[in-house]
Amino acid sequence: MSHLFYQTRDRRPLLEHAEGIYIWDVNGKRYIDGSSGAMVSNIGHSNPRVLEAMRDQMDKSTFGYRLHFENAPAENLAAKVAELSPKGHDKVFFVSGGSESVESAVKLARQYAYVKGQDSRWKVISRSPSYHGATLGALALTSYEPLTAPFKPIVTDMPKVPAPRCYLDRDNLSEEERGLKYADMLRDKILEEGPESVLAFIMEPIGGASTGALVAPDSYYGRIREICDEFGVLLIYDEVMTGVGRTGKFLACEHWDINPDIIATAKGFGAGYIPLGAMTARQHIVDVILDAGGFQHGYTYAGNPIACAAGLAVIEEIYRQNMMENTTRVGNDLLTGLGRLMDKFPFIGDVRGKGLLTAFELVGDRDTMAPLPTSLNAFRELVEIAYRRGLIIYSRRSRGGLEGDHFLVCPPMITTPEQIGDILGILDESLTELATTLNLPR
Repeated sequence: MSHLFYQTRDRRPLLEHAEGIYIWDVNGKRYIDGSSGAMVSNIGHSNPRVLEAMRDQMDKSTFGYRLHFENAPAENLAAKVAELSPKGHDKVFFVSGGSESVESAVKLARQYAYVKGQDSRWKVISRSPSYHGATLGALALTSYEPLTAPFKPIVTDMPKVPAPRCYLDRDNLSEEERGLKYADMLRDKILEEGPESVLAFIMEPIGGASTGALVAPDSYYGRIREICDEFGVLLIYDEVMTGVGRTGKFLACEHWDINPDIIATAKGFGAGYIPLGAMTARQHIVDVILDAGGFQHGYTYAGNPIACAAGLAVIEEIYRQNMMENTTRVGNDLLTGLGRLMDKFPFIGDVRGKGLLTAFELVGDRDTMAPLPTSLNAFRELVEIAYRRGLIIYSRRSRGGLEGDHFLVCPPMITTPEQIGDILGILDESLTELATTLNLPR
C-alpha cells in the first residue's frame, strides 16, 4: 500500500538509481529513459558537475527570499540566460516549473497592457490541440479535452485556432502555402474577437504532449510574427519542452530566427535535478511595469540559490559537452530510424520532430489518416510493451486527447548513436508485439 496518489492507481517499480540515460529499479532491472522522464532530463541522470554545484551551494545557503536578499547563483544564471536569449530579452523571472512559467508570461503580458491603458486587451489566443500547463490559468490556454473538461465551469476559456497539423491535410497546397493558411487563421480569429480585446498569442514552436513533436512549415513562423505585430498582439513562445537544447538550439525559436515578446521555459532548465524554470521578456515590457509600481506577481521559491546553481551547471554542461551538436546529429539518426519503422509498419502514419524531440503517430488508415479505434487503447498498450522490454516512451492522443495515438521518443541529449540503435531495436520489437496483440496490419 502507498499513501501517495498521483494520476491513476497504476503502480510502478521502486526506483533505485539512475545514471546517464539509464534508470534501475530495486530489482536490478535497467530501463532506457527514452523520454527523459517527461522530456525533462535533458543532460541525463547523475551528472557529477551538476551535483557538485548543488552541494557547493548547500554549504553556503539553501534559501534567501527574493524580497530580502539577492543571491549570486540567481544573478549569474539570469545573466547567462539573457546572453543566450533573443535580442532584447534582458530580463529574467525565475519560477519552479512550466505551469508557473506560462502563468507568469500571461500575467506579465496582461499587466503590461493594463498599465499602458489598454484595459480592453485580455484575451490570449492559443492553438487546438495544445497543452500549456495544469494550473487553472494555464488550463484556460490548453485544448486537450480529458484535462480541461472537468474544470470548464471554473476556467475562463480562451479563443483557439487550429494547430498546423498539415500531415492530416489532404489538399493540393504546397507546404509553404499550408503554413501561411494556418497562420492566417490567427489573423481571422483576431478580427473575429476584436483586435482591441486580444492581448497575446501563445504557441509551442514545436508541439509537445498534445500534438507530439509537431513542426509547422517554415512559412508559418514568420507570418505569425507579422500578424502579431500588425495588431499589437504580444507573441508568447511556450518553450517549456523545447527550450534548453532539446531541439538542437538553446531555444527552438532560433530555428526560424523569431524573436517572441515573452518566452516561457522550464523542464530541461533544471533537467530533473531540481524544479526550475524561467520567463524572459523584452526589456521595455518589464520597464513599463516596474515604472508603474512593480510586477504584481511572485513565487516563494523564485530564484532559489540551489536551483539556480543547478541551472547554471546544467547550461555549462550542455556547452562543455557540445550536447546541442550531438542532439542534432543523433536526432537525425533517430528520425531516420523512425522513418524505417514507418516503412515496415503500415499503421505508423507519421514521423516528425526536430533534434531529440521526436514522435510517431499510429493510424488505422494511412491514406485517410483515420485514427485507430479508441477501444484498442494503443497509446497505452505500446507504452506498456516497451516498458516491459526496458524502454520508457511517452504517449498521448493527438486528436484533442480523445483519439489518435502518438508516442514521444526524446532521450537525453547525451545519447550516443549506439544507444539510438538500442532504442530503435526495442521499438521494432515492441511494435511487432503490438501488431500481434491488436491484430494490426504488417
